[in-house]
Amino acid sequence: MDAYKIISFLPSSRNSEPDSSGKAPAEVKRGPACAVKRDFALPGSLERAMSFGPPKLEGLTNSCIRPILVIVLFSVLMVPLLRTVGLRAFSMASETYSSGTHSTAFVTCPNEQVAKDLARGMVEKKLAACVNIMPKIKSVYEWQGKIEEDSEVLMVTITASAWLCPLCFNYRSNHPYEVAEVISLPIDQGNLPYMKWLSEVVPE
Repeated sequence: MDAYKIISFLPSSRNSEPDSSGKAPAEVKRGPACAVKRDFALPGSLERAMSFGPPKLEGLTNSCIRPILVIVLFSVLMVPLLRTVGLRAFSMASETYSSGTHSTAFVTCPNEQVAKDLARGMVEKKLAACVNIMPKIKSVYEWQGKIEEDSEVLMVTITASAWLCPLCFNYRSNHPYEVAEVISLPIDQGNLPYMKWLSEVVPE
């Protein structure tokens, strides 16, 4: 790039002192400021200061562009996932469960077949939403003055607390034991979609 050195001239003046030859110096006419082309290089800082126009993007290489593109692409792909998670969280937060609305009843049976028959009857009568059967449990208890040890099957019955009395009555009426073990505990909290399903299957 060619640069120019600006030389400013003073107004015209006459030197009153003669030179060595005895002649007065000739009048030097001063003109307006003029531009003289330079043939030498300016320092780097001055060269940059005298340059005009937008900055060059020489430092912006592929190594800088690729991480930006990866971040943008990742953000676009995450939008549907974040939307799904947000909607699910909002749905769960908007639903509530009243503690004790449902209960779990525990019933022991002599074998698995008896448990299956009792469980099916409770579900068909809409007295239970679900019955889990746990085989091969050991029960140690006192009966008529003796310590007994038997292999039994445990039934875990999920129902509405409002149906506990009819549930217990049906278990006692169809159970082979003289004194059937039927005990219950209220459900304090649980998975809200599951609790909602319980209410639909066994309405209060």
